[in-house]
Amino acid sequence: MQKIIEMAEILENEEIQDSIFRMTLSLPEISRMAVSGQFINIYTGLGENILPRPISINEIDAIEGNIIVTYQVVGKGTDFFSKCPVGCELKVVGPLGNGFDLSKKYEKNIIVGGGIGIPPLVELCKHIEGRKFVFLGAKSKPIYEDDFRNLGAEVFICSDDGNTGMKGNVVELLNDIQPEGDMLFSCGPKIMLKYVSKWAAENNIPAQISLEERMACGIGACVGCTVKIQKKGDSDWQNLKVCKDGPVFMSDEVIWDD
Repeated sequence: MQKIIEMAEILENEEIQDSIFRMTLSLPEISRMAVSGQFINIYTGLGENILPRPISINEIDAIEGNIIVTYQVVGKGTDFFSKCPVGCELKVVGPLGNGFDLSKKYEKNIIVGGGIGIPPLVELCKHIEGRKFVFLGAKSKPIYEDDFRNLGAEVFICSDDGNTGMKGNVVELLNDIQPEGDMLFSCGPKIMLKYVSKWAAENNIPAQISLEERMACGIGACVGCTVKIQKKGDSDWQNLKVCKDGPVFMSDEVIWDD
C-alpha cells in the first residue's frame, strides 16, 4: 500500500485520563486511505529523538480529513507530543501496516481490548455488522467505554483494582460471561493477547489480534519488530515484521514465546 507523507496540523490534543492523550490531526490524504487496525508514524522533529513514534489509529474521519490517535506518555517522544499546542504541525507518515480483515460479515463478534490497546478497536467497531460484544480491561478504568456503547455494542468491563466493573483481567471476564462468537478481534499487551488467543482456541473461535512490538523505523526496513509466525500449510515458522506484515495476524499463526 502506498505511504503518504503529510505535515499534520494538530486540531485537538487533550488529556483524557492520567498520562493518556487524545490527539486529532488534519491528514486529508492519509485519512482517505486508512483502515481500522493500521497505524501512523509521527515525528517529533527533535534531533535527539529522530526516530518516529508509531501510534495506532483510534478513529478515521475521511470526510473532514482527520485522524484521531490516542497515546500514553511513556518517554521523551510522547512527552513532547503531550506538550504540543493546537495549531502545531507534525510530520506524519502513513497509513502503515495491515489492518483487520473485514471482508467477511459475522453474526456475533467479540472485541477484546486492554489498556492503550483499546483505541484502535473503536474504529473497528464502526465497521462491524451483527452483534458486538466488547470486553475492556485496564488497571483502574478503561477508556472509550461510552464510545463502544454508542456504536451499539454490549460492553463488559474489568479492572485490576476493581475500581470499575469486575475485578480481574479480560480473560477472567471472558470466562465469567462466556460469550458466543464467530470471530474475535483483540488489541492490547502481548501477554493479554497470548491468553486471549488461548481462550479463543479453547472455544473454537477464530481470532484476529493486533500485536504490539517495539518499532524503530515502522516501515519494515530495520527488522526490529519481528514475530514468529507459522502460516497454515507451512512446515515451519518464519520471522515476520509486525510493522509491515502485521500488526494484525490470525492468533493461531502466532508462536508465543514462553
